[in-house]
Amino acid sequence: MATIKEIAELAGVSRGTVDRVLNNRGAVNPKTARKVLEIAQALDYKPNRAGIVLAAQKKNLKIGVILFDTGNPFFNDVIEGVNKKAEELGGYNCSVLISRVGFDLQAQLDAMDRMAAQGVNGIVLSPYNDPLIAGKINELSEKGIPVITTNTDIENSARLAYVGCNFYRSGETAAGLMHLMSDGEVYAGIISGSSKVLCHTDRIAGFRDRVQSHYPGIHIVDTIENSDDEFESYDGTLRLLGEHPEINALYFAAGGVYGGCRAVLASGRRDITIISCDKVPTTRDMVLQGVIAATICQQPLIQGTRPLDLMFSCLTTGEKPGKEYHYTTVDIRIRENI
Repeated sequence: MATIKEIAELAGVSRGTVDRVLNNRGAVNPKTARKVLEIAQALDYKPNRAGIVLAAQKKNLKIGVILFDTGNPFFNDVIEGVNKKAEELGGYNCSVLISRVGFDLQAQLDAMDRMAAQGVNGIVLSPYNDPLIAGKINELSEKGIPVITTNTDIENSARLAYVGCNFYRSGETAAGLMHLMSDGEVYAGIISGSSKVLCHTDRIAGFRDRVQSHYPGIHIVDTIENSDDEFESYDGTLRLLGEHPEINALYFAAGGVYGGCRAVLASGRRDITIISCDKVPTTRDMVLQGVIAATICQQPLIQGTRPLDLMFSCLTTGEKPGKEYHYTTVDIRIRENI
């Protein structure tokens, strides 16, 4: 394995100069820095893990985590993963600051600014899908504060990586399940959280595309939003069923599943095939009762732990994640395996 001493000898510079280049610490002539990096790459230089740990303890790193706070219990499991990893990182003198905001553009922008003002070295973010958020991510990146997205992604930004479900594939899976679990012609309603959250729109896109390409017997009647709110979901679902009595299937592409299922029960309908997302306790109960035919899960604990792992590694070694997309498993649960 190549050492800093070997790189220094080949580059004709001191070991201190090599250290500053490899750790992006201190001013080095650009031509010299480029030469050092080229030699390090040619020798496939890898930092010593013990040295990385020691350096991390000296840096007193801070990582900010910004998640949605909509009342959706799904995020409780994500937070559990964050807290578990935060406890581990505490042993390396790395602290984790957590902030939760609703589906609100300005609230998320403010939270990102607050994190930067508190001196975080990197941010893990569940982003509101808006050009201003993408611009803020780019701004932070230029200031040396990298961002990794979790649970949902964002378009056209400089974020380093994404950890979470392949939501387009999840939507395709929902279409396949609805086809398998329904009889005859299907008239489906879609109930989503917010069109400003990419995971919701990706699920719907996957569902629609798969229906159009493979399942002509499924007809999408209407799509409504519920802001992941149970009360809003109850009212919206009840209204949807009243306006479209032909609906015999529902796809919940976000939270608010319990409120929507209560509306189905209140309407007296027992002929509706319901496909949902995740397995929070109320959703699990509805599956066990036979109200929900199947639910598609996305490993929320991993969405809490893995982005912090990737960020810590990036901040301590200077190496970006090896790949852009870190997908969790598309996990189908029915009454027999929930």
